[in-house]
Amino acid sequence: MVITDWPLAERPREKLLMQGPDSLSDAELLAIFIRTGPPGQSALDLARHLLSAFGSVRGVLDAPRDEF
Repeated sequence: MVITDWPLAERPREKLLMQGPDSLSDAELLAIFIRTGPPGQSALDLARHLLSAFGSVRGVLDAPRDEF
């Protein structure tokens, strides 16, 4: 299911606007920057995968380009 099909209160961008950045998980914040995922995967799914693969937001930001 794509994020636009989710209830408004559960969408990362809308949640950020309504509740502030402290209400979001690292994956939700990263998903906002990612904007869209590949076909069949939401930006949030991709963000979770990246965090799992690289360990943290800092790990994602510091990851070598060829590992993406």
